[in-house]
Amino acid sequence: MLYIRKPRLDTLDDLRTCLQKAIELEHATIPPYLTALYSIREGALPEIAALLRGIVVQEMLHMCLAANVLNAIGGHPVLNAPAFLPQYPGPLPMGIGNEPGRSFIVHLRRLSLELIEDTFMVIEEPETPLDFPVAALAALPEYRTVGQFYASLKDKIEELGPRIFTGRRDRQVTGWFARDELFAVTDVASAKRALDLIVAQGEGSRTSPLSPEGQPAHYYRFAEILHGRRLVRDASVPEGYSYSGEPIPFDAAGVLPMGDDPGAQAYPTDSEAWRLAERFDATYSSLLNALHLTFNGEPGMLNPAMGLMFSLRVQVAQLMATPVPGAGFNAGPRFRYTRVPSDA
Repeated sequence: MLYIRKPRLDTLDDLRTCLQKAIELEHATIPPYLTALYSIREGALPEIAALLRGIVVQEMLHMCLAANVLNAIGGHPVLNAPAFLPQYPGPLPMGIGNEPGRSFIVHLRRLSLELIEDTFMVIEEPETPLDFPVAALAALPEYRTVGQFYASLKDKIEELGPRIFTGRRDRQVTGWFARDELFAVTDVASAKRALDLIVAQGEGSRTSPLSPEGQPAHYYRFAEILHGRRLVRDASVPEGYSYSGEPIPFDAAGVLPMGDDPGAQAYPTDSEAWRLAERFDATYSSLLNALHLTFNGEPGMLNPAMGLMFSLRVQVAQLMATPVPGAGFNAGPRFRYTRVPSDA
């Protein structure tokens, strides 16, 4: 269970600040999820790789939707500042903790069932209605799920009403995703729809583990990996679902031996591991620059951004197959922002 300190949310500027934090939060989950995905050997663990890939793509969608909402209310998403990237190992944005007053530290680690259970499922854990009734939560100093944070943003948007939607419509970004997933945000209804989709795909709903597309939400997909079975409808149990579907086998031999938290490692500067890590950081920085331009008046930059995503996949395969001299493990991505020019 996560604890999120309630940010100030009184004015339109507060709402813009919270939406920028939402963008940062959605992005902050991508490097650890991508690292786990990238650590799978070529052709190994296909079911798990597909689940992780689908989750990463939806996290990117969520970041785009949050940016569209911020643009719609006259804000300016920032995606290419050094502070935009969290440090790994380190806390998630907004002081998110797994206990009150204690930060939840996220690492960049190769895929393991412990990583799925202790980190990924904690991040995506949904609200349980009996434990977290709405009336009781209003008096708490913290949100206990990411979904509750988004619920507060929806409430503020509804309270402030149509007058806050002053953003330029040509800054709304669409494309690459299905039309009913990445869409223009122009009013209260579409803003609430965007935030609802983020929560539904991540946590499911209070009554169903499925997203609007009929697929298990992220939390339940991670649970599928942990339990080694697909989540399916099951009339024989009172919950209506059970992890009794097709097997999802995990075999540690299918995972590359990447050392934990590459950003905290000091690769020898004359090594191939260092050179490839530097190249990956430069490409990732170019990706963030392209996304920043995409959401600040140049929506056509989304295509180059997606191209850079494919470049990263090629580069990281080389990086994670490269031993670190004298370390006994392979190198991995650091996800550092290096301020490369936006057209690099």
